[in-house]
Amino acid sequence: MSSGNNNPIGVFDSGIGGLSVANAISGLLPKESLIYFADTGRVPYGPRTRQEITDFSFEITRFLLDHQCKMIVVACNTATAAALESLRKQWPDIPFVGMEPAVKPAAEATRSGKVGVLATLSTIRSERYAELMRRYAANVEVFENPCIGLVPLIEAGQLNAPETIEQLKEILTPMLAQQVDTLVLGCTHYPFLLPLLKGMVPADCKIIDPAPAVARQVARRLEHLSLAAKPEHPAEYQFFHSGPVADLSFFTDIPWFIHSVKSSK
Repeated sequence: MSSGNNNPIGVFDSGIGGLSVANAISGLLPKESLIYFADTGRVPYGPRTRQEITDFSFEITRFLLDHQCKMIVVACNTATAAALESLRKQWPDIPFVGMEPAVKPAAEATRSGKVGVLATLSTIRSERYAELMRRYAANVEVFENPCIGLVPLIEAGQLNAPETIEQLKEILTPMLAQQVDTLVLGCTHYPFLLPLLKGMVPADCKIIDPAPAVARQVARRLEHLSLAAKPEHPAEYQFFHSGPVADLSFFTDIPWFIHSVKSSK
């Protein structure tokens, strides 16, 4: 019998945005079970205080650990910035993987020297983000937008609604006028707008989705810690939420999710 750890990976976000990360993990690691927690009762996290976000993150982590999760993925840039280090201190024996705006790859990819960052206000104001800017963005010009109101539209499934299109135009137009040629999606909700975004920027504008990089980090940590599931293990998926959720049928690109929602709050 091959060795391995078949316990699930816990993934959480303020809402359904982190499903972009969960989907990347399941695509790269199809034998891994996932438990996803969407804190839809308290979304969005962006306007909340750091202490509030940390308290929420601790509460959700306890829930996921009660469900025997072997690793926790904080699939939320805002929660990562506010709470990741505290989570690691509280549970030193649990591996945590967090998010960070892809400032470094954006700085390396830009040709114009101008980068646009779409992120929540909490992320933009965080020390974690400031440190990334100091380390990697000294030689590029960065244009930021807190995208206020965008997360609730995505939570409601309004991926192609006129309101969403209009808000993206307001966000992107000033950036494109400055010759931004690289966009950082600094919130896990935003990859669900990729089809819309690609139609609103020049074809040679690079859009960086951090989810694949996070999935690769999860794979590396599992291997390093000998926590990967057995090759013969059939993956299972569960979805929990703390409040109302919109019609989830618009997640047609996540078929495992649509057909495996087993649990609610």
